[in-house]
Amino acid sequence: MAKKGKFNYFDAFEQQIEIALEESEILVEAIENFESADKLEDILKRAHEVEHRGDEVNHDIHTSVSVDFITPIERADILELAGRIDDITDMIEGVLQRFYMFNIHFMHDDAIEFARIINKSLKALRKSMENFREFKKIKKIRAMISDVKELEEEADALYMKSIRKLYTTDNDDAVRVEVWSRLFDRLEAACDACDAVGDTMADIVLKNV
Repeated sequence: MAKKGKFNYFDAFEQQIEIALEESEILVEAIENFESADKLEDILKRAHEVEHRGDEVNHDIHTSVSVDFITPIERADILELAGRIDDITDMIEGVLQRFYMFNIHFMHDDAIEFARIINKSLKALRKSMENFREFKKIKKIRAMISDVKELEEEADALYMKSIRKLYTTDNDDAVRVEVWSRLFDRLEAACDACDAVGDTMADIVLKNV
């Protein structure tokens, strides 16, 4: 990130969300076009490049917080929000890595539903973040964050359904049940991470209105 003039934290947050959204689109692509774990290597390289860009933005935020005399919101809030957004990108990359490490042989139908919820959540967070610097738009921000909350609840219901299906109708292979239990855990955690960003944004807005 270029360091020209005063560092703009809100621009950096928006950049972080765009990076997380890009990572979620790679996840959707990987699932929709899945053939075999061996063919994920190029996807993993792309995902890691995106994740690295996210780390760079997060690093810039930390560096600026440490030297700026005045920040637009509390330093602790800046660091918490930056870290939570970065967590989303990391978790999505982690899902892709586990597809490869676990050497999955097929793509579970429910995985694409999780990936689409993550993608929708990040699009809702992007809209929220576009208004985040204008705290007076609290109603608009809250409405968009509410969309993320609804998507997280949808993910919770999907998680329960998916895990139950594994242990009832799809339980003929113990290894497969274990592998997909872990993968659904990670996908659901990524949905939770999106919700955590929304909650953090809502808390910050309340402090600054």
